Amino acid sequence: MFSNSQIDINSIPSINDVALTPISRKYLRIIIINKLLFFSMFFGILFSMKWFIDDDELQQGLPYVIQIFLVIFVLNLLVGILAFKKRKYALRERDIIYSKGLIVNSTTTVPIKRIQHIEEVRNWLSRYFGLATLKIFTAGESGSDLSIQGLPAEEARRIHDYISEKVNGTI
Repeated sequence: MFSNSQIDINSIPSINDVALTPISRKYLRIIIINKLLFFSMFFGILFSMKWFIDDDELQQGLPYVIQIFLVIFVLNLLVGILAFKKRKYALRERDIIYSKGLIVNSTTTVPIKRIQHIEEVRNWLSRYFGLATLKIFTAGESGSDLSIQGLPAEEARRIHDYISEKVNGTI
């Protein structure tokens, strides 16, 4: 028999009631290092332009361009640091939740039964700080549906193993 009863919205559990765990504070160092490397390339190009530009008007405007880039760098770094505090996750019995974003906050929930496979990724900087990234893939998408960066490597391994066992039906 077909049933389509109305559900009381107040009886639905709120995702806000879930205690989310912040990612490792070591990941903030990686964010800062990445931003420093990225902007140092631009500053290097700007400073080297002084020797390659012969036009006096452009030479006089170069300090202003450098100041603008410096302001953009400081603002970008500040936003990155503030946004770091919003990166949190939770592993529950039937799903995994990840929340991030300073200006636009997004919360992604992936049901464990929809997960196709999971990867644990560690680049050279993550290995140095003892961190890892979990990439979670569901059916039908190219690329990962959820990527949690900045997890302690041991914790990422435990979550990886738990989800793998849950997906394979061994627990």
